[in-house]
Amino acid sequence: MKKQIRILFVDDEKNVLRSLERAFIDGKYEILTASSGKEALKRLSSETVDLVISDLFMPELEGVGLMHAVKELYPSLPFIIMTAQGSIGSAVEAMKQGAMDYLEKPLDPQILDVAVRRALEFGRLSGENAQFREDFRERFSFHNIVTQSPSMRQALELVARVAASPKTTVSLTGESGTGKELLARAIHFESGGMPGNFVAVNCAAIPAALLESELLGHVRGAFTGADRDREGKFSIAAGGTVLLDEIGDMGLALQAKLLRVLEERCFEKVGSNKSQSADFRVITATHRDLSEMIRQGMFREDLYHRINVVPIAIPPLRERSEDIPHLVNYFLGLFRQHQGKALPGVSRKAMDLLISYSWPGNIRELRNVLERAAIVVSDELIRPEHLSLPSAAPTVNSTGEGMCEYHLCIPPDELSLNKIVDHVLETTLTRCGGNKSRAAELLKVNRKMFYR
Repeated sequence: MKKQIRILFVDDEKNVLRSLERAFIDGKYEILTASSGKEALKRLSSETVDLVISDLFMPELEGVGLMHAVKELYPSLPFIIMTAQGSIGSAVEAMKQGAMDYLEKPLDPQILDVAVRRALEFGRLSGENAQFREDFRERFSFHNIVTQSPSMRQALELVARVAASPKTTVSLTGESGTGKELLARAIHFESGGMPGNFVAVNCAAIPAALLESELLGHVRGAFTGADRDREGKFSIAAGGTVLLDEIGDMGLALQAKLLRVLEERCFEKVGSNKSQSADFRVITATHRDLSEMIRQGMFREDLYHRINVVPIAIPPLRERSEDIPHLVNYFLGLFRQHQGKALPGVSRKAMDLLISYSWPGNIRELRNVLERAAIVVSDELIRPEHLSLPSAAPTVNSTGEGMCEYHLCIPPDELSLNKIVDHVLETTLTRCGGNKSRAAELLKVNRKMFYR
């Protein structure tokens, strides 16, 4: 049975309450009444309502004071103010402070009905949005991140600490696919005092000429094609978090402007002299070695020290192989829900192969491999032949010295020398963070040959 919508009317005049009850005599809504602000709060403490409509001027606790008290308890509960004709200015001011609407006395039944329906729809959408945010917060809680690795646990402990400091700049480093954006979202959603948006910007995916406008916004006429004002990501993230992913790909000129944003907490849109406050947390992420980029003159040293307030290094998956069985179970659980299959698990040989593989694409690659296997199998264990792994993945230390292990896993009908060479080149380049010169050096070939 559908729950009946309940409306609480608050007015110190009994005849007004009686007229409001008569206005909804058709039974479409369940009507509750209170003759004072204090009585209204008492009723709200024990009963659930969908809308509050209150007189503006009442003894002891006026309408605005009641509204603030209600919003403290139920932020998404819509609130309408009733007022006499001579106090419309006060009612408008109440709307600025959070009222959904105001109604003039004596109340017009048709106007009252429209206002009620509009406020109820607003309340429904606000409630859904609040639930969505709560679900999102739960989804990206760092408590849900699967790990048995001491180094990853240490990183998560630091994430928990920095989340309690909503304005502190955080620097996340790690290879592609290790979950830097996941941790950035966890920091945002664990920061209880940050009601604003989480905005992620991939600095490597946006052309340098457009990235400044993307971040700062622009005014009409700032450049060719700027036919209207546009809000940038910094404005959209007000009160929240901006993730500058792959900040190592940001140009030096824009790095200087970002430094000012971080130091002075203000910025101007492109083409404007009007300063705006930068009220958000900045999280940066990169797979690059910024210290080496500083030595090469490709990254500002002052910006590096400014973003490196709380550095958090995320270890690659090959350095925490103890997490692989737990991640496999976690992903298979997701695929059971999405695909509606039993997916009983992974065979011992397949698990051994997953654990021994070096995962140059890290957790992202593991998920993709398992998702493909989950699609291929029916209601059987995932076996080695179901795993589409690249032919090789090098395992080297940070200096490139010592032994390089290549684990081959190629279906017999696809085996060829060219395919092996292709995978060696690709995986070596991935392991070297996209540095072609370093990959060519590791493979003992010159850069021209590496390209060819």
